[in-house]
Amino acid sequence: MQKKFLTNLGILLFLNLLVKPFWVLGIDRSVQNAVGAEDFGFYFSILNFSFLFNILLDFGITNFNNRNIAQNHQLLNKHFSSILILKLLLGILYVAITFIIGFIIGYDSKQFYILGWVAFNQFLLSFILYLRSNISGLLMFKTDSVLSVLDRLLMIIFCSILLWGNVTDKKFQIEWFVYAQTAAYGLTAMIAITVVIRKAAFRRLNWNRPFLLMILKKSFPFALLVLLMAQYNRIDSVIIERVLPGDLGKMQAGVYAQAFRLLDAANMIAFLFSVLLLPLFSKMIKLHDSVENLVRLSFSLLFTVSVTVAAATWFYSSEMMEWLYPHHITETMDQYLLRLDQSAHVFRILMFGFVAISTTYVFGTLLTANGSLKQLNIVAATGVIISLVVNLTLVPRFQAIGAAYASLSAQSMTALAQVILAFAIFKFRKNYLFFLMLILFVSGTFGLAYLSRTFGFDWKVNLLVMIMGSIILAIVLRLLHIKEVIRIFKTEKA
Repeated sequence: MQKKFLTNLGILLFLNLLVKPFWVLGIDRSVQNAVGAEDFGFYFSILNFSFLFNILLDFGITNFNNRNIAQNHQLLNKHFSSILILKLLLGILYVAITFIIGFIIGYDSKQFYILGWVAFNQFLLSFILYLRSNISGLLMFKTDSVLSVLDRLLMIIFCSILLWGNVTDKKFQIEWFVYAQTAAYGLTAMIAITVVIRKAAFRRLNWNRPFLLMILKKSFPFALLVLLMAQYNRIDSVIIERVLPGDLGKMQAGVYAQAFRLLDAANMIAFLFSVLLLPLFSKMIKLHDSVENLVRLSFSLLFTVSVTVAAATWFYSSEMMEWLYPHHITETMDQYLLRLDQSAHVFRILMFGFVAISTTYVFGTLLTANGSLKQLNIVAATGVIISLVVNLTLVPRFQAIGAAYASLSAQSMTALAQVILAFAIFKFRKNYLFFLMLILFVSGTFGLAYLSRTFGFDWKVNLLVMIMGSIILAIVLRLLHIKEVIRIFKTEKA
């Protein structure tokens, strides 16, 4: 299983690193710069609002299905046609509830127009993720890897044409960005459903009320977990836009979005680990195989990456923000400098949270595969309470920076709780030498980042040297154990 994990992780990372960095740094950033912080903040708050009710689109079916198909491949034929009907019904419910809540909190006609398209996009994205759960559940990781980047690749093509193709004389509109997403998600969904239909030997839709009720009952704990996690992951920008008055709320949501988008980009890579780990953990737990080595291997890889990113961000956030987000024609220089300073501050805080999020992608995924949903839901509910309390306390005073502290607080608490739960449930050995190596790596990486500021080269060169030094340090401390990886391949091949 470790060889399967490493092989498919390599393929998945290769494809995603080809496509997603250009999406984030080339397209997403260009769209933000083209429309300005206020317009993008307007869109970003609506986008995150739509995420709050994503549970109604899925009801935990995707995670339940991934785990179930991984353990019982033969159930795909039986489940697919009935779940397809359920997904369509949940989509209708999601749109209705989202619009009702939007009306209650006072959205205007322009916000409702964007919300309608964004809600439809969320349905398409949820549908793609469900289809991919069948594919990864069958351990078809190469096909799933291609589908994981296809929507972004299509959006890069569509948005590149709109941004730089000179197909119109009009200034780029945030609505065009939403339309491009609709087209990309729609095409990806059609390709994914074609793959699944062939594997499922699909003939016709099958309305089976008892079966659907059974699926809803079994997936409810997964649904509750997704709902709670969405609250503390996505509610920050909604609170910023709703709590702060007028244009200040939109502007601060835009400031938060500039930093959060980069966190989101880092999460795309970390999320890939959970995509592979959930079916692998599920299969190993069913076969009563030890998961300890795979947990340590995956955590070491993610911890190395996340701590390096956090250290780089702490010392180079201002340079990164200035490089990524130039002065917009609608703002004065003082406004621009203030925006940069706030975004850099938010960025530093959020990327510390990336360490906690990466930890969750390993230990939270393990607990999900084990079916420890009650414990996970209690942890997630606590995270929601922390997020709401800190947000409502700090946002009125510190604006976007206060929301960043709320995110860090919730992510750190939930990650720590999941680690403690995993150790208690799986009876992992307490490897104090490994813990010491983690502490030494954190200290050494931040020391390297601090020293790199004194090198005297261009900041990008200094940053690259610091990253390379961190990788070497991880190898020396055996967090990245090259010989162990080679041994895994040789042993499992034999």
